[in-house]
This record gives sequence, C-alpha cells and structure tokens, in this order.
Amino acid sequence: MKNIWSILILSTLLLPACTRSPETRSSEAPTLASRSAQTIDQPKITSEKTQSAGYVNVSLDDASRADNSLQAASRKVLRNAEMTLEVPSTVDTQHQVSLIAESRGGFVVNSESKQRENVEPTKRMVDIKMVIRVPSDQFGGAIDQIRKLAVNLPAESLKSDDVTEEFIDLEAHVKTQKALELQFLEIMKQARKVEEALEVQRQLADVRAEIERLDGRKRFLENRAALSTITVNLQSPAPIMVSSTGFGRSIRDAAADSLDIASGLVLFFVRSVIVLLPVAILVILPLGLTFRFLARRAKRIRLAQALATPTSN
Repeated sequence: MKNIWSILILSTLLLPACTRSPETRSSEAPTLASRSAQTIDQPKITSEKTQSAGYVNVSLDDASRADNSLQAASRKVLRNAEMTLEVPSTVDTQHQVSLIAESRGGFVVNSESKQRENVEPTKRMVDIKMVIRVPSDQFGGAIDQIRKLAVNLPAESLKSDDVTEEFIDLEAHVKTQKALELQFLEIMKQARKVEEALEVQRQLADVRAEIERLDGRKRFLENRAALSTITVNLQSPAPIMVSSTGFGRSIRDAAADSLDIASGLVLFFVRSVIVLLPVAILVILPLGLTFRFLARRAKRIRLAQALATPTSN
C-alpha cells in the first residue's frame, strides 16, 4: 500500500513537466533570444544615449596636442633683446620707443644719454640708451615696431632662456621646506627642555630663511618670464667723409697741420706756466727769500769779525 502511494505522488509531481506543450517551449525560446539580443544591442544604445547627452569622443592626437599647448603656455622663458639703431633724431626716437612700450602694456626702466665730443658744436651728437620691459606675449610685436624706426640696424641680439625646469625644482624645494617647517613646529610643541626648544627654533629659523630665499628666486623668475627686456641703443648716423685728392688739398692739409702744431705748442707753454705758477709761489719764492736772508746774515757776520780783528802795524 505504501509503495502505491509513493508511485502516485511521484507521478503527480512529474506529470506537469512532461505534459508541457511544444508551443510553451517555443514561446520561452524567443524570450531568451530577445533577452540576448537586448544584451548585445545594449552598447549601441548606450553610445547613442551618450552622444545625445552631449559627450564628444576625443582622439589621442587631440589630447596630446592639448597637453602640449598647455605645457607651452605654462613654460617659463626669459626673453632678452639688445638693438642698436641709427636714427635721424635720437630724442624723437626716444619718445617713440616710450610710446611703443606703453602701447604694448610695458614701461621704460631707465634711459641714459651721452653727448659725443667734437670740436665743432654743430657736429656734436647725442647717443641714448633705453631699457624697456614689455609683456612676454608682446615681445615680437614690440621688436618689429622698433625695427621700423631705424634708418640702419648695425647690431641686434635676441636671447631666450628656458627656466621651466628650475622653476619646477624651486616649487618642489619650497614644498619640502614647508613640510619640514611643520615637522619642526610639531617637535617644538613636544619639547620639554629649554635647550631642545632653542635648538628646534634655530633649525626652524634656517628653514624659514631657505623658504624665503626660494620664494624670492621663484618670484624673480616669474617676473622675468612675464616681462621681457629690450635694450635699445639710439645713435645718429655717422657722417660720410668724402676724400678729395690734389695738390691744393695737400697744401691746405699741411697748413692746417702746422696751425694745429703751433696752437698745441702755445697751449703747452700756457699750461706749463699755469701749472708751475703755484709751485714758484709756494716753493721757489720762499726758498729764494730764505737763501737771500742767510747770505746777507753771513756777510754781516764776516764783516763784524773783520772789524773786531785788530790790524797789525
């Protein structure tokens, strides 16, 4: 009886699984296929959603170019230039160079003028030396504008010095020194003896001095990189000497040379007298008067001795 009941229970459990129709099985197959298809198409849908959301695919070349442009913008380059210009009027050109510097966002650091020596006042020329500073991005434009002011450009020198590596090293050293400063401050809080506190304070002062030195150098490089320096030497054109040959020209040159020699001799004697006059008054005249006084005194003494000596009959 128990075996019969067991057989009935097993047949009841297995009957639904065996009696499922092929239509039910075929309906489940498409469901699985549709799920797999949805899984396969998911990346396409996601990419479409990403593009519709406003995301843009960036290639590796674009990323590298952007990185290079960012590095170029953050580089620290010191730019210096020195130019020698021959101009019709150095004073007028000085004013124009100042206007160029101001229009470019720069300024004039200093300006020096020196007059050339010449016997003829009309041929005396004024040479001017200017030092201007302009923003680094205006360096090339300022150079081009200054070149246009010159009648002739005898000399020009452009120099660039990349100090990016030094600047990065300075930043790293500053961070290291500041971390060391914080460590010393913590040690000072834990110091229990006066000697320990004084030693830590001395080390802390050295660290702070080093931080100030590094910060000063860093600020100097930032300033020099932000503002480029241009040195402008302004000169008047040298007069063109026209050489003429001939007998008359030689005679005139010889006469001019003789006059120069004669005037030189006269000036030499006049200068000699002027130079020796104080010596004669302060040295020779007192010596002469002293010698004359001594000679007269000696003469009087000899005369007195001669009168005091009895003469024999």
